[in-house]
Amino acid sequence: MTYWESKGYEVVIGLEVHAQLSTESKMYCGDPVEYGTMPNSLTSPISLGLPGTLPKINQEAINYAIKMGLACHTSIERINGFARKNYFYPDLPKGYQVTQDKTPICYNGHLDIVTEQGSSKRIGIQRIHLEEDAGKSIHDIDPYNSLVDLNRAGTALIEIVTDPDLRSPEEAQAYLREIRKMVRYLDICDGNMEEGSLRCDANISVRKIGSTEYGQRVEVKNMNSIRHVMKAIEYEATRQIDEIEAGNAIAQETRSFNATDHSTFALRSKEDSMDYRYFPEPDLIPIHVSDEDIEAIKKAMPELPRESIPRLMETYGLSMYDAQLLTEDRDFAHFANGILEQSPDAKIAVNLLIGPVRSWMNEMGQSIAAYPLSAAILLEVIELLANNLISFSSASQKLIPHLQKHPQEAASEASKALGIIQNNDEKYLEALIDGVLAENQDKVKAYKQGKTGLLGMFMGQIMKKSGGKADPKQTSILLREKLS
Repeated sequence: MTYWESKGYEVVIGLEVHAQLSTESKMYCGDPVEYGTMPNSLTSPISLGLPGTLPKINQEAINYAIKMGLACHTSIERINGFARKNYFYPDLPKGYQVTQDKTPICYNGHLDIVTEQGSSKRIGIQRIHLEEDAGKSIHDIDPYNSLVDLNRAGTALIEIVTDPDLRSPEEAQAYLREIRKMVRYLDICDGNMEEGSLRCDANISVRKIGSTEYGQRVEVKNMNSIRHVMKAIEYEATRQIDEIEAGNAIAQETRSFNATDHSTFALRSKEDSMDYRYFPEPDLIPIHVSDEDIEAIKKAMPELPRESIPRLMETYGLSMYDAQLLTEDRDFAHFANGILEQSPDAKIAVNLLIGPVRSWMNEMGQSIAAYPLSAAILLEVIELLANNLISFSSASQKLIPHLQKHPQEAASEASKALGIIQNNDEKYLEALIDGVLAENQDKVKAYKQGKTGLLGMFMGQIMKKSGGKADPKQTSILLREKLS
């Protein structure tokens, strides 16, 4: 039981996720977008907001936003206007942000998440709108001054705003993971929170369990890890309950997260939309999106996990767990699909993919694109396994590690060189079995009297005598026949 549940409260959470779009240029000009370049090297008069400059909308950003909207089951705004959001931005030279106010490009959608209990929960997507990013203030280089890097200023963003439908840090975690997976599948954002490509603001309030009235919400800004979002929710829920129980009102404010002690602290009183003094951007005409545009984008979209998971389960008889593991990452899912389409045994293929292949990726911190073995080599390994020529333990512990170091070798030749080819010759296996049973007559008698657990002991001795080369499956069948 959580602290707030023990006090009779529930936490109400809405999230605002900012996803930096993977366009080659910025939202309103042709300045390039690249992470890690020299500070202030990717700017121009337009992104610096110099007088007399005119913005132009990035069409690719429009398409990316529509992709995300379609993936989140939203309606698509046909006539898109842009507005100036007036606010003090120390790292956005214009002093205002060009965003969408009254006409978000996507609205009224939803995304389904899987809760801790394993059930599905629908989270409402209120809106997805386009805007530009600010630059970056740097506080840890100069001991006396904050420095500003304007490379990021003007980069295309979408902001994905939920309804207040989340009720726990764990649900927030599940939602953020789903969003990150979605933007990566659609190839519209790399989803790297540590690089700031994906950032989250959390709107948090508490109310008595059973109440239908929302409490006063507090916004915690700019968190760049899922764990930080969870910790901020835990801290804020506890803080707000303690304030209410002490008879204090919750202030409408914006807070920041302290990653050192997992606390939040006040930044400023919270602004309402009127404080931003929105007005239509006079230098940008409305963008019209046609039905044909939407249909073309829809046709070009990849298969998403919610579609591929049931297909994998139905086509290959996979469990939901295995199908989910295969679809966690878009590139890995594509690679796995190619393997499964040609594999003689889907279950063996899946075990190989989520076992030794995934282990290599995790250990090396690499994506499947860097995996040293081709699909053809893996299919050869699967063929050896399907024909019982090698055991899965030999494949995962000896053959695959060897091939990863020598990717040009044929799997069959490497198996012979490693001495892991299994012997399934019936006469050879029967001779091994007869020898072990003859040496353990007392155990045979005990087995026939009901101690069937001795089967493992017999198998162990047979495998030892064969040097691990006896085909376990065939050996087990023959052993049972002999014992019965």
